[in-house]
Amino acid sequence: MASFTTPDGVTLAYDDIAPPGPPERTIFLLHGIVSNRNEGWRRTGWYGAFERRDFRVVALDQRGHGESEKLYDPAAYTREKLAGDALSLMDHLGIGRADLFGYSMGTRTAMGAALAAPDRFSNLMLGGVGSKLRDPPTATSAAATMADAMLAEDPEAITEPMLKSFRQFADEQGEDRRAIAAFTQAPNPPLDWDALGALRMPVLVVTGQRDTLAGDPEELARSFAHGKGVVVPAADHFSAIPHALTKATVFDFLDGMLDDDFPAFE
Repeated sequence: MASFTTPDGVTLAYDDIAPPGPPERTIFLLHGIVSNRNEGWRRTGWYGAFERRDFRVVALDQRGHGESEKLYDPAAYTREKLAGDALSLMDHLGIGRADLFGYSMGTRTAMGAALAAPDRFSNLMLGGVGSKLRDPPTATSAAATMADAMLAEDPEAITEPMLKSFRQFADEQGEDRRAIAAFTQAPNPPLDWDALGALRMPVLVVTGQRDTLAGDPEELARSFAHGKGVVVPAADHFSAIPHALTKATVFDFLDGMLDDDFPAFE
């Protein structure tokens, strides 16, 4: 396991997979909640897909997940700290510029990193999110509810099916549920949509048609100056990750093929 220590002293695990020859480009991958780099990207075929295209693949276990250090203070998991982790790993590996791909919770880290250092990312890809990302928080926040699911003594007592599935997934992955609960309770300000709309890199939003968590990806894509939204037919939040059409969409986006007036940045 490769690891490094962040400026604030947190040890994080990562993969850095280089092709045999000079890489065509570098892709930085950020997994979703209750997942990790192996489950979110390797098992679902993304490592192999990018390697076949001669990409250098860098994937991080975000703090509190996978083989990275577990912390139990919600303040350790702010979006600013998570984005800083990604940029610190790029610095550690000597990567000046990369394509950035986040899925679900990883999209928030990706957007935070793009806002903090927009000149370091050629393209921004957001998976498993849509128009609901812009909805104002409800009186009972999703984060608090997710924390309750993670901390429940008996998973059978969780009545909301989606939360129950996340809890079961956490148990299957052997994740530290107390760390995940703290992660979901991090004190974060609302996303700055004016600043996100001012980003100049192309942005892809790709979401499964049956993803009830996400909403409309095309509507969310219109929040960006150079956004493109794509729906993966018949896929839900979980099945869209390994789906061949999601991979095809990402590569078409990176190749500048989704729209004649929507070129990919090199």
